[in-house]
Amino acid sequence: MGRGRPSACGGVPAAAGPRRADRRAGGGRGVSVEAAPSASALAERAAAARALAGEVPSPCVSVCRIDAGSGFCEGCLRTIDEIAAWRSLGDADKRSVWRAIELRAQAGFLAKP
Repeated sequence: MGRGRPSACGGVPAAAGPRRADRRAGGGRGVSVEAAPSASALAERAAAARALAGEVPSPCVSVCRIDAGSGFCEGCLRTIDEIAAWRSLGDADKRSVWRAIELRAQAGFLAKP
């Protein structure tokens, strides 16, 4: 997220400029350090999102880290391609991504060793 452009995962753009009020100690930048949702919570959220009428919500939970082994975001279980394409997808394709997230969560991709 930088310089007023939205992130690929649908987050709110950061304020431009070097003196942001939320600047982290040590000058580091990055995404939220919130814990990723549990697999069961994400699977339930995926099923609910697919059932919604109208606009399909983004799966992003502001935990934007791609797992090197699986290639999935540790927060929302999307691939980098799914994250990048999200804004241009139609509702049917977004529901398909949510279904893939649900299946990944049920398969245990959020489980840590």
